[in-house]
Parts: sequence; C-alpha cells; structure tokens
Amino acid sequence: MKITGSRIAPFLQHPNPDVLGILFFGPEQGLVCERSQNVAKTIVKDLKDPFRISEFSGAALRADPPLLIDQAAQLSMTGGKRVIRIIDANDSISEIFKNFLTGTNDHTLVVAEAGSLSPRSSLRKLFENSKKGAAIGCYEDDINELQSVIKETLGHFDLNASGDTLSFLLSNLGSNRLITRSELEKLELYVSSKPNDNSEVLLHDAMACIGDSAVNSLDLIVYAAANGDLYTLDKLLDKAFDDGANLMGILRAVQRHLQSLHLAIGLIENGLPIDKALASIRPPIIFKHKNQFQSQMRNWNQNRISGALELITETEIGCKSTGFPANAGCHRALMRVAQAARIRR
Repeated sequence: MKITGSRIAPFLQHPNPDVLGILFFGPEQGLVCERSQNVAKTIVKDLKDPFRISEFSGAALRADPPLLIDQAAQLSMTGGKRVIRIIDANDSISEIFKNFLTGTNDHTLVVAEAGSLSPRSSLRKLFENSKKGAAIGCYEDDINELQSVIKETLGHFDLNASGDTLSFLLSNLGSNRLITRSELEKLELYVSSKPNDNSEVLLHDAMACIGDSAVNSLDLIVYAAANGDLYTLDKLLDKAFDDGANLMGILRAVQRHLQSLHLAIGLIENGLPIDKALASIRPPIIFKHKNQFQSQMRNWNQNRISGALELITETEIGCKSTGFPANAGCHRALMRVAQAARIRR
C-alpha cells in the first residue's frame, strides 16, 4: 500500500499490524532514517537491543537471498516482536522481498531504507501494490513542514523562535531532517549555556550557533547566485562539493529564492510598493539580507527568473539520472543563473 500525505504521521505512530514490511525511500535520506527509526521504536524502544533488532545491507541480502526469511522467522529470546532493518535497499532485492511479503509472520517487522526510487522501480511498486507492504516517500520539507519541525524540536526544550529568528532558521535549515534536528539541538545547548532564563531564541543566538555551519553555506550560495557573484559562487560550490553537500538541497534552495523573487517582482509590477512587496514574502527575508534582496528585486525580471527556474528543474531531473555528472551539472546551472543575474534591467 502507498502511504502519503496526512496518513503518514498516524501510520508511523501506529503501524498496521498486518503489514510485514515498510519501505522508506526518497532523496531526503535524513528523513528516511528518522522515519525508519521512529517506526522501529513503536515496537522496540531500544534500537541497540541485540535480541530484538537486526540490521543488514541490501548487498548482504543479495548475496544470501534466504537470509531475510530465515531471520524474520526467528523468535526473540527475551520476548516481544522483533525488527529487521535493511539499509541501502534497491531493485536488486525485489524478488527477495516478494517472497517475504507473500508469507505470514506476526512476530517480525521488516523496515527497508532506500534512496530515490522512480515510479517504475520494481521494489517501490512491490511495496505499493502489496497488502502486506507499505511504501512511504521521503522528500525535502516544505516551508510549513520545516516550520513545524523547528517549533516541535525547540518546544521539546521549552524554547520558541519567532520573527527574524524563525526566518533565519527557515532559510538555513531543511535540506536534511537529521541535520536540521542536530543543528537545533546544538542551538538548545548554546542557549542553555548562557546566563539567562529566556525561552525565546534570539536572532544573534541562532546566527552565532548555526552561522558557521555547513548548513549556512547554502544561504551564501543562494545569494551569490542571485547577486551574480560568479567568483564567490565558484568558490562556495567547490567547498560544498568537497564537503559532500546535498546537491538537491542546493538546487532547491536557489529555486525557492528565485520563486520568492518572482512573487515580489510580480507584486511590484501590479502596483505594490517595494517595501510591502518585500513584507509579503514567506518565509520573511531576514534583516541582514533585505538590502541584497531589494537589489535583486530591482535587477531581475520575471522572464529571466522563469528561464532560471526552468534550468534548475532540468538540472534536478538530470541529477537523478544514472550517469549524469551531478556536481558538474549543478555547478554549470548555478553559474548560468549567476550570469543571468549580471544582466542589468
């Protein structure tokens, strides 16, 4: 069965007991891992319990096809239902899962983690079409989802972020769910170490804690591209690639920024003053970037933005294709965006 939208959260909290296996897949590997762990914890609280948790790679299953059914048939020595986690699952083990999902088993849940799988993927189709399997896609958080994650995580520490602080966090987090939560936990430690008892996270706290992280480099890349700063963009991209940055996260961050510019310019062309057009952007542009964003609003036009957005979409599709030179393709696309930004009105 295919689990999407509003059905995901309740399913993760209370998995259908008739389901033998759950497949988490998608480009957002942090979210794949988080959801896999969360659903496993509904059965086994301690994921390090050697009697109730087993973990194998897709390659190990491919080398030993009976391994999955043999392991799933084992009973826990300490009692209780067991969980088997399969890491790096792919289409090469579809037949193994097909045999498993046609059987019966009420004492083991199998949780598989995969990368991006197209709708034609045999593994994805198997789980989506099986009554005993469930498939859940994991994609980058949109603004509303990211805001919920930020508020939920900070709320767990009795902290709150609003205004420019929330805007800063929304602009600098989101490409990977695990990194987002890790950065917010680091922020909590930073705030709690200060000699005050303020539950409101201040902008300078967020900037001091997250400002020098790899996540914040995304912000610098976005503004270098939209400003037409070819030299800085080239250096930032080289560093991001060396650090193993998420290419989809980079492309989508630039995409979101250009969409905000497109909206703001459209509002101005319809007669709205520049300050009110700027205030209409969601999430809001944080104070330190407002001058740059206003300059971009005066420089870009909707036609050039549409062309840049089309280029980014084509590059994203290419990056998901086998054999596509992803780093080079991303670099070339963003340098072309920056070149378009250098064309003055």
